[in-house]
Amino acid sequence: MHPIYALWAHPRSMSTAMERVMRERGDLDCSHEPFMYDYYVHRQVRRMPHFDVQPDHPVRYEDIRDSLMARAESGPVFFKDMSYYMLPHLLDDARFLSALTNVFLIRDPVAAIASYFKLDPDVTLEEIGLEAQWRHFAALRDRGERPVVIRAEDVRQDTRGVMRRMWETIGLPDVEAAFEWQNERPKDWAQVEGWHTDVSASRGIRPLTETEVQEQRQKFEALALLHPKMNAYLAHHLPYYERLSAEALVA
Repeated sequence: MHPIYALWAHPRSMSTAMERVMRERGDLDCSHEPFMYDYYVHRQVRRMPHFDVQPDHPVRYEDIRDSLMARAESGPVFFKDMSYYMLPHLLDDARFLSALTNVFLIRDPVAAIASYFKLDPDVTLEEIGLEAQWRHFAALRDRGERPVVIRAEDVRQDTRGVMRRMWETIGLPDVEAAFEWQNERPKDWAQVEGWHTDVSASRGIRPLTETEVQEQRQKFEALALLHPKMNAYLAHHLPYYERLSAEALVA
């Protein structure tokens, strides 16, 4: 079986842009959040807005897993997903765990939480996602693995440097063409089109400016006046973000 590369993200962490880079490499069979079907459709934890459920997509964890492993028989596979979709299923699945090469992507929760509330003010504490990421990362570390962690802000400051170091660490060759997006928008993004308007229209990852960082804080504070639970969500998830950030790869 060929390698299966998993990017574990939290919502609004720039993970779709990272997925786009991996797709543009041209050497990976890519899948967009396949396990959201288990969380939102099969288990129906809650109703996800802006989600056009595809009737032919497998919905049970076991069926989604088996589909990915079957695809890896033909060539290397990449998928992007959220840790909170997967726990505790994944940690009890030694066969699938052993097949995965894991990367964790994190973003400053001030920016991520504000971005999520703008699209879905009914988001739950669990869906912010950083706690599940930390528990997932810690469980893999306890198994003797050292998963790669990357910060979205670092990718934006030095896209080529961080991505190339990540590729080197997980055993993928450098592909310069991946940084300038030429291919059409992936067809499987249509099922969650409302979440990915900006990245769908982009041709690459933009550098992060200090002005934008300040604007993110201002947007959070303004939105938190309307949705005070944002502050509680930030207080809960910030320690998990900080633990993961301390493990982050730099260029």
